[in-house]
Amino acid sequence: MDALIAAVRSFCAAREWDRYHTPQALAIGITTEAAELLQEFRFLEPDEQITLFDDPEGREAVEDECADVLFFLLRLADRHDIDLEAALRRKLAKNAKRYPPTED
Repeated sequence: MDALIAAVRSFCAAREWDRYHTPQALAIGITTEAAELLQEFRFLEPDEQITLFDDPEGREAVEDECADVLFFLLRLADRHDIDLEAALRRKLAKNAKRYPPTED
């Protein structure tokens, strides 16, 4: 995670993008890119959604959109000192209480 954050930080620094990366702008970026990820599956039947991953171009398109979402999320976390690993662990603990495991 640290290496990815450092790579994103370096990429943005080289382009002097700090002034554009306000919390709101980064949240908009996450949302926009998540919508573009969703677009890859729009109007596809469930079986077509799965086979999309077997097509090299379809898989790459999905991977690109996942990477874009991750880019903005890492950037937001870096700019505002969010420990994503700790946040995820905390949220999983909350969700474990809210959604107990199913019993067979």
